[in-house]
Amino acid sequence: MDFSLIETLRWEPVAGFVRLERHLARLAHSADLLGMEGAEKAKAALSGLAHSETPLRIRLELFPNGRIEVQTAVFTPLPPGTIWKLKIAETRLASTDPLLRHKTSRRDVYMQARAEFSGLEADEVILLNEYGDLCEGTITSLFVDDGSGVLKTPPLAAGLLAGVLRAELIEKGMAVEKRLRPEDLSEGRIFAGNSLRGLIPAVFVRAVNAG
Repeated sequence: MDFSLIETLRWEPVAGFVRLERHLARLAHSADLLGMEGAEKAKAALSGLAHSETPLRIRLELFPNGRIEVQTAVFTPLPPGTIWKLKIAETRLASTDPLLRHKTSRRDVYMQARAEFSGLEADEVILLNEYGDLCEGTITSLFVDDGSGVLKTPPLAAGLLAGVLRAELIEKGMAVEKRLRPEDLSEGRIFAGNSLRGLIPAVFVRAVNAG
């Protein structure tokens, strides 16, 4: 096995680990499906961080041999009023790739998509699948507010990660799965989101040569 499983989560001095049990459950589920051992040690590996007085970004990585590695960095929230610019990549995801539903170190397709635009051109890059359906960003799930009061997010069957924030919003009835096309980005408010940063308002920036 040439990849590891990854969870990226946040520690807050008052609130503690954000969505910890959801992250651990996803890790355990992926490890079970992919035949990896060691996920049961993940919670203990994080215990030493529980006294930090600084918000932290935490990368928890489970390797094929069962080893767990934890890396931390100071977490800096986005400034109030931040709106991300989104662009759509030429790079495509394959809806038939089962690994896309798991957060792994196999990131080549996302890095390729991100490299299509500079940081000035786009804050996040959205990928489509082979049918032209919207899937996800390179580090975020995608959500569209069509005014109905419930966010729409692409279905897992389109070929995308089962995001922790995404799953929470669906379970709470705040989001539902729906097949989305690029034109849907022009018909409502857009959000990019992940468990680390929550929902981030965004705007879709069309290509210069787009009709």
